[in-house]
Amino acid sequence: MHPPHLASPARPAPPAAVRTGITFTALSGVLLLLVAFEWGPLMAFDRTVANGLHSSAVDHPGITKTNRILSDWVWDPWTMRLLMAVAVGWLLWRGERLLPLWAVATSAAGTLLQQGLKAALGRERPQWPDPVDSAHFAAWPSGHAMTATVTFGLLVWLLALRGADPRLRAAVLVVGVVSVVGVGLTRMYLGVHWPTDVLGGWLLGVALVALSVVAYGRRPASRPGASA
Repeated sequence: MHPPHLASPARPAPPAAVRTGITFTALSGVLLLLVAFEWGPLMAFDRTVANGLHSSAVDHPGITKTNRILSDWVWDPWTMRLLMAVAVGWLLWRGERLLPLWAVATSAAGTLLQQGLKAALGRERPQWPDPVDSAHFAAWPSGHAMTATVTFGLLVWLLALRGADPRLRAAVLVVGVVSVVGVGLTRMYLGVHWPTDVLGGWLLGVALVALSVVAYGRRPASRPGASA
């Protein structure tokens, strides 16, 4: 008789990813409640920052145009999806199977999560008599901010997981930080998001990537010779 097949033990999840996932999920939840119940001090902060940035955008059309190019083209969610498609193609070229699917699923989950929260919360975007840009659908969380966070978070993780050159990983990390912070600032400067919309996108993006990393680390270990 053949011995019964025993499932491979789960791999230990990275402790830093576990802590990050728990922390940022909790912070996202707290911010969601504060925004949903329109906590006065936070709403006042949103209005103050938004008013100041919009005044600057109206007074400086050249800077505003630059922000629109960065927001609508360089850091647009479709640009982020293209970057992820390149990473997935690289993994497939290396013979990977599970990992590219995992990255695609995480990215898709981020899109579904942000759209679901937008629909559930239904927060209105800032309204201006002299808008410098426009955007549709509800405000919280910022889709631009969340998509950039998820995309670059996954890229950094994938490169580290597959042992990419440290210089490449450092370069992607720097570009990622600049992009994530930059796209959030452009969305606020253009007056299409409140600051807490952007903060929500950042927090949710980090939480989602961290939880995805934890789940990947806890899956059963691959058999020898199997593609991970």
